Order: sequence, then C-alpha cells, then structure tokens
Amino acid sequence: MADGDPADDRGVETWKEHTSAFDRVRSVAQTVTEPRSAAWIAEQTAVSENTTRGHLDRLVEMNVLRAFDSSEPTTYEPDPLHTRLQTLRDLLEEYDHEGLIALKGDLQTQIEEWQQEYDVSSPTELRTLAADADTAAETTDIRRTAEDWELTAYRLDIVEEGIENYTSYTEPGSASV
Repeated sequence: MADGDPADDRGVETWKEHTSAFDRVRSVAQTVTEPRSAAWIAEQTAVSENTTRGHLDRLVEMNVLRAFDSSEPTTYEPDPLHTRLQTLRDLLEEYDHEGLIALKGDLQTQIEEWQQEYDVSSPTELRTLAADADTAAETTDIRRTAEDWELTAYRLDIVEEGIENYTSYTEPGSASV
C-alpha cells in the first residue's frame, strides 16, 4: 500500500482516523477476488499482521469469510453463502415485490440480448467464441461479456429467490423455524 506518495499516505491516515482496524480488515477481506494471506490484507489495511489475523479469525467465526489452512500461509476469501445472503438482503431493502419483478425482467432482457448478439445460450459457449476471436480486443470483449453474463445470471437467481420468498423474508412474524 505504501509507495511513498504523500497523497496516498494522507489517504491512509484519514482512513485509519475514521475507520476501525476491524472495519478496514473486513472491507478489504470481503472484496478480494482470490484467497489472500493475513500479511497481504494487513499491508492493504495498515493494520498489524497479528491484529489482522485476529480480526480475520473472528470474521471466519462469523461466517463472513472462509479460511484455507491447506495452503501455507492460511488464506482468506469471502464466504459465498454470506455474500449471497447479503446481496439478497440488500435487494429486499432496495426493492418491493413489484420492483423485484421489474428487475427480473431487466436482467432477463440483458441475457436474451447476449444470447441473440452472440448466437449462444450460455457464458460457457460464449467463452468458446473468445478462443476463436481474431483480435486481442475482440477476445477481451467477449471474455468480459461472459463474465458480465455470469454475474447477471447469479443476480437473476437471487432476485428470483427474493420474489419467491418475498412475504416470508419481509413480513413480521412470517419467519418459520
């Protein structure tokens, strides 16, 4: 994180001043795209490695992160179930039932447009097209679209769950044990 730029140093100091060490560790650890070590996370968050490790262990206990002990050193990544449930909760806070149905339609439309544009039915088939692309730019564009399609399909699945369970997720006293 430290590259000597005074503006970067001021930004880190401001972050430290306004955010607890735990919150800094959580924010970085929840956004990594691949498992990362405590040392890496500590460096990114300006928190000591021992303190970082303690916060990471707490986040694992809370099922916010997963730890992988098979590698040396232990690495951490967001727990996919926690991430999914948080996304669902965020959607239910942002949209009512009708809004979720409208969002579902928007997501379906986007997927249908990709299916028609590339004449494929899945992101996997789209990646096959990327392998046969003529230029680097075309390959990159197709791969990016495949990633966007996968993310859109994931979000659509969560939206559909929200629609299906809207009442039990949002109405007081409707939770079943």
